[in-house]
Amino acid sequence: MTIRYGYGTNGLTDLRLDDALGLLADLGYDGVGLTLDHMHLDPMAPELAARTRKVAARLTELGLGVTVETGARYVLDPRRKHGPTLLDPDPEGRAARTGLLVTAVRVAADLGAHAVHCFSGITPDGTDPDTAWKRLEESITPVLDAARAAGVPVAIEPEPGHLLADIAGFHHLRTLLGDPEPLGLTLDIGHCQCLEPVSPADCVRDAGPWLRHVQIEDMRRGVHEHLPFGDGEIDFPPVLAALDATGYQGLTVVELPRHSHAGPDMARTSLDFLRSMGAPA
Repeated sequence: MTIRYGYGTNGLTDLRLDDALGLLADLGYDGVGLTLDHMHLDPMAPELAARTRKVAARLTELGLGVTVETGARYVLDPRRKHGPTLLDPDPEGRAARTGLLVTAVRVAADLGAHAVHCFSGITPDGTDPDTAWKRLEESITPVLDAARAAGVPVAIEPEPGHLLADIAGFHHLRTLLGDPEPLGLTLDIGHCQCLEPVSPADCVRDAGPWLRHVQIEDMRRGVHEHLPFGDGEIDFPPVLAALDATGYQGLTVVELPRHSHAGPDMARTSLDFLRSMGAPA
C-alpha cells in the first residue's frame, strides 16, 4: 500500500513540538497533522512567520509531510470551546474565525503543507438552518480565496453535531459555493462509522474525488468517541484498501486528541496496528 501515515499533534500536547516531531520521525511516520495551538506553533503569538520557518526547516530535516489542522479547543476564546465558529451570531466572532483560517492557509503555504483542515461549527441556538448555511458560505469564502492564491486546498471536515455533519453536508456546501476548486473534504474514518448511512469503506470510495485530508481512529456506531485501534467496531482492512485504491496522496492522520497523556505509546501502537492491517495477505 502507498498510504502515508501521520499522527496529530492534538494527541501529543504534553510534548514540545520539536520533541513530538522527532518522535514521529523515529517511529517511522510519514508526516504530522499539526494543530495550530498555544503549545504547538501558536497562531496568535508574535513572530509567527519566523517560528513557522523554524518548523518548516525541522520538518524538512526529518522528512515529514504536514497537514495544518485548526481544531484547537480554546485558541480564539479561552472560555468557549471551539468558539467563535464560522457560524457565530456575532459578525466579529465569525470574522475572527475566518481570520484564523486565513492565517492557517499562510502557515500551510510556508510549511509546504498539502491541505488546511477546518470545520463548520455547531449551529447556534435560535439560528435557522438557512441562516447558518448562509453564514458558512460568507465566512469561508475569504478562506477559499486565500487558499486559491496560496495553492493550498481547504479540507472541511464533517463533524458529528455540527451544521456540516456528514458527507451529504459537504456536497451541499460545495453546491452552494459553486464547486470552488480549493474546497475539498477531510474524511474522518471514525465519523463514517459513527453516523454515515454506508460503511466506512464505501464512504472512502464515495468521497475519493474530493479527498484532501484523512483522519483515522476507531469508533462505535452512534457514539462520537475517538478510540484507540481495536477498541471500536471498524473493520480496517477494507477501509485501507479502499483508501489506497483512490490514489489519495495526502496524509492519513491518527486522531486521538483525548489520549495525549499516553501520546508516545499511542503513536507507536497506532502505526504498528495500521501497518499490520494494510499488509498484503
